[in-house]
Amino acid sequence: MTPTEFVTTVLDPSILWCEAVPGWHVPFDDRARVLLTAIPGQESNWVDRLQKEHGPAHSLYQFERLGGIQGVLTHPATVVLAKKACAALGVPADSTHVWGIMATPMGDNLAVAFARLLLWSDARPLPHVGDEEASWDYYQENWRPGRPSRERWTHVYPQAVAAIKSEQKE
Repeated sequence: MTPTEFVTTVLDPSILWCEAVPGWHVPFDDRARVLLTAIPGQESNWVDRLQKEHGPAHSLYQFERLGGIQGVLTHPATVVLAKKACAALGVPADSTHVWGIMATPMGDNLAVAFARLLLWSDARPLPHVGDEEASWDYYQENWRPGRPSRERWTHVYPQAVAAIKSEQKE
């Protein structure tokens, strides 16, 4: 899928879903939306919900059960909203169930919620839109990718910025 298709079919509907979760207060400004578009481009090319070669990651964001998922479910800044998001989807708030549903399109809303919460758990402000280097550093610090590719980021980040900016023009 293209970045624009990702924004219109996954990100925007998931943001609306998150904002309907009781008590949701984490904002989805353009800084967050760009990262929430660039990261799945980097991690899954906006396509793969199961990590290739039977790897341990699920969702377009490529969350690992005992990594990002467990972190969001236990971090003091995110645990309450993570549990509310799980309840809204009818999924038990444990890493096994969350990881399982994230392997399917039905888990896209929860994956976006967890991705936003993972970014929220970082006390630093989100990088400004267009600051590719700061966004790369922010992504690496929070996702801790096993095989980071700066070269890939130079392709997906500008595409994410363009997808978010083009949506604003409509």
